[in-house]
Amino acid sequence: MTVGWKMLIVRGVIGVVFGVLAIVWPISTAIALALLWGFWALMDGIGSITQALRPGSGGSRLWFAAMGVIALVAAFFAIFSPAVTAVTLTWILGIWLIVRGVFEAVGAFTTDHLAPRWFFLLGAAFSILLGILFAANPGKAAVGIAVLLGVVALLWGAAYLVSGLAMRRLVTASPTSASE
Repeated sequence: MTVGWKMLIVRGVIGVVFGVLAIVWPISTAIALALLWGFWALMDGIGSITQALRPGSGGSRLWFAAMGVIALVAAFFAIFSPAVTAVTLTWILGIWLIVRGVFEAVGAFTTDHLAPRWFFLLGAAFSILLGILFAANPGKAAVGIAVLLGVVALLWGAAYLVSGLAMRRLVTASPTSASE
């Protein structure tokens, strides 16, 4: 039982530290996330090419090879130009949000939902607005995403710390803890 509260506190401390670092250095956080994505794309590309070269891949070889090459090109850019990659990914996110918002708006009028139509239109407007903000200034948006990630990590970390300390208090106050 004691491992539970200790792990909550460790996770909380890590969350708080990560959150503070992401808030204090959002540009570095955005670059680090782009680098991590680049290394993931590198491994994914190597895996896809390896799959393409395996016997028994059949007609999928061409698809695996193509996906592998695309992943390796993306990985190359992400690893050697992470700032540009962070901005580019944020720009793509902005476009996706705009398209999503348009589809949400159309869906509000074309489907029968239990929720009021205005609720879906509000969500569509929010998606479109956020998408326009991201696409119009992806550099600042990438920094904003890093700060938001930091705030979320900080809040989760604080919640884990509070939970861990509360659990520790319960464990140390229980009569069975004296015999442990």
